[in-house]
Amino acid sequence: MVVKAYTGTVAGIGATMVTVEVSITGGGLGLFLVGLPDNAVRESEQRIRSAFENASYRMTARKCVVNLAPADLRKEGSGFDLPIAVAILAATEQVSQEGLAESVFVGELSLDGAIRGVRGVLPVVAEARDKGFRRVYVPRENVAEAAVVDGIEVLAVDSLSQVVASINGDEIIFPEQVATEKSVEEQPYVDDFADVKGQAHAKRALEIAAAGGHNVIMIGPPGSGKTMLARRMPSIMPPMTLDEALETTKIHSVAGKLGAHRGLMSQRPFRAPHHLASPVALIGGGQNPQPGEVSLAHNGVLFLDEMPEFGHGVLEVLRQPLEDKHIAISRARYAVDYPSNFTLVASMNPCPCGYYNHPTKECSCSTAAVHRYIGRISGPLMDRIDLHVEVTPVEREQMASVERAESSASIRERVIAARRIQSERFKGLGIHTNTMMSSAMLREFCQLSAESRMLLDKAMERLQLSARAYDRIIKVARTIADLEGAKDIGPTHISEAITYRSLDRESWGR
Repeated sequence: MVVKAYTGTVAGIGATMVTVEVSITGGGLGLFLVGLPDNAVRESEQRIRSAFENASYRMTARKCVVNLAPADLRKEGSGFDLPIAVAILAATEQVSQEGLAESVFVGELSLDGAIRGVRGVLPVVAEARDKGFRRVYVPRENVAEAAVVDGIEVLAVDSLSQVVASINGDEIIFPEQVATEKSVEEQPYVDDFADVKGQAHAKRALEIAAAGGHNVIMIGPPGSGKTMLARRMPSIMPPMTLDEALETTKIHSVAGKLGAHRGLMSQRPFRAPHHLASPVALIGGGQNPQPGEVSLAHNGVLFLDEMPEFGHGVLEVLRQPLEDKHIAISRARYAVDYPSNFTLVASMNPCPCGYYNHPTKECSCSTAAVHRYIGRISGPLMDRIDLHVEVTPVEREQMASVERAESSASIRERVIAARRIQSERFKGLGIHTNTMMSSAMLREFCQLSAESRMLLDKAMERLQLSARAYDRIIKVARTIADLEGAKDIGPTHISEAITYRSLDRESWGR
């Protein structure tokens, strides 16, 4: 007789249901795992045997074959321990088979029979709900993220004995319940723009970036406040919707970054990888595929501090996610697709010594050295950054001022109003911010008057801006107009947008 139990395995940020089939036959001895298990799954035999012994359950002395179906899908991770153990107990008549067809089991067994948390529980629970399962047993460590899925009973368990008692009807485990809408309520940000002295020009640029979803790079000498400004970027972005929170939480669940007792993520993520990070760390992948930094920053901010210090190969892998808003990773053993709709905020010094264009300190770099340093960021990558902002040091009088600057809350109100305008404009088109407009949409939604077009043409010629800056300037101007509530793009909007293309000027560094 074959006994079946059910679990799930992570695929990208989704999940695939897996059927654990157990057959105990008379010939041979031992436990045989088939169905493309990895090493962590194969090692489950020793954990299960020890857990059975310490929890007073018996392991069959006959041949036990465990098949993980579908057999052509590679199974990874320790979350298969609990479903395999339950299926073996059911096959040896130590636990009732009643209700197994309606249940999903996820969890790692410790040697004493306790159940430990695993990664990727949220997508597995969501898939179980979609496939019509009634209940899911999850480690108590993972119950906060699992319980945000409506329409399925989530049972938090601490040990194998508790699972057996629940299946046999000897113990009642009440389902965990979470008010999903309430769980997405945002926690206040610690960092606030009210703490930043001066830097009105940079704050304005970050407000435009948040309103239109634009990527931004800040260039300025050391100590001018670039990192301080970047870390406050999430505090002026609109609150995440329920769908955004669920998708973001799925990614962090798959990566094992949620931590114990944490449900839906309510704050937009802020990721700041070190400049020694590898391409795989940035975009994801590896022997056991994991989301990279570009996916962990999904619906949030990816901050690259001192961008020219990153390796050339590392920076170039950003081109696809910046353009497509997702990253497709193909290897010999797997192919996965991770979302990566993030706002890039980068910072850099203007030259190797850091003091080019400094108002008081003298730069020791040659013109060629400045050009080489700026040239570490390739043209195609710079083309995808809409706002180039020069950040100058704050004067002593401003630093000593006790007056608080404008708070993030008030800036955020303007950003939300601008995003609302864009949502109405792009309704039904599959995009929601100005930066995502195609060339056809640009012609439809960003028509320029003769005066505005003449101003843009003159700027392109006089400031020696590259041709690639043309569309970017119009998109930024559209966002500036949205912040003002203006229906049409005017010359003032074009003029301000032009000021944010400093790194496109051929005269830079001369």
